[in-house]
Amino acid sequence: MHRVKTFALIFVLGSIGVCAQELSAPDFKSTKPVPRTADKHPDLSGYWKGTRETKPGGNIGKDLPGWKLPLTLAGQAALEHNLTATIDPESLCILGGIPRHNASGLPFEIVQGANKVVFLYWYSYFRAIPVDTTRKHSDDPDPSFFGEELGHWESDTLVIDSTGFKDEKVWIDENANPHSDALHVVERWTRPDGDHIHVETLIEDPKFYTRPFTYSRTWILGKPDEEVHEYACSENNIDRDHLGFGPGQIKPDGTRGYLDPKPLPAPLPQPAKK
Repeated sequence: MHRVKTFALIFVLGSIGVCAQELSAPDFKSTKPVPRTADKHPDLSGYWKGTRETKPGGNIGKDLPGWKLPLTLAGQAALEHNLTATIDPESLCILGGIPRHNASGLPFEIVQGANKVVFLYWYSYFRAIPVDTTRKHSDDPDPSFFGEELGHWESDTLVIDSTGFKDEKVWIDENANPHSDALHVVERWTRPDGDHIHVETLIEDPKFYTRPFTYSRTWILGKPDEEVHEYACSENNIDRDHLGFGPGQIKPDGTRGYLDPKPLPAPLPQPAKK
């Protein structure tokens, strides 16, 4: 049995009422002004939902011709390993990290302070990025799923530079593409108007990719009452013992899933009300 797809999980979350809000929304043009903090930087705070026009979802090669990543021979071997010998780490409740979370179909929330910007994710993960131009990367940072992240402002752009990533139990996206411990990620976050946030993500990994490449994405501001909820991934995770290797079927449009999925079984009969 192939593993449960992340986007199937999104459908289930939305269907069973775990969250009252929609997890994505159609894009639209906005003239709403950009809110700013006391120090005059754009305020990135808010609950952010992906646009339904972002295709293919979950694919870090979205912006490349044919969605084809420039893999080295070692990178191709790592991909084959992921496809045939690893279970999607997120399905086992392991942090997805960056840049995978930037390609996720799930919303996230940002809380911005003067010296730190915090990203809150649906799996009850978070990352807290210090914003300090005097800080430098460690000579030998402890490997982590989000890497050692340092932030600074370049005019109206929040730049997050990350190194020191784990190279085990990690997929760079939903399609099992790999990354190594040489991964270097630079995110450039902007708020073009009051209703949108945008990221340009530069991905460098000389072990697994022949050249740097970019991934861009825009999200829409959620409603005032929408927010990230507690989500205990490991609680009652009954599927984990039945999951197969790899991401499952990849459709011609670059997304996970089956071209002709079987219909869902009929709902179980409900007992008669007394």
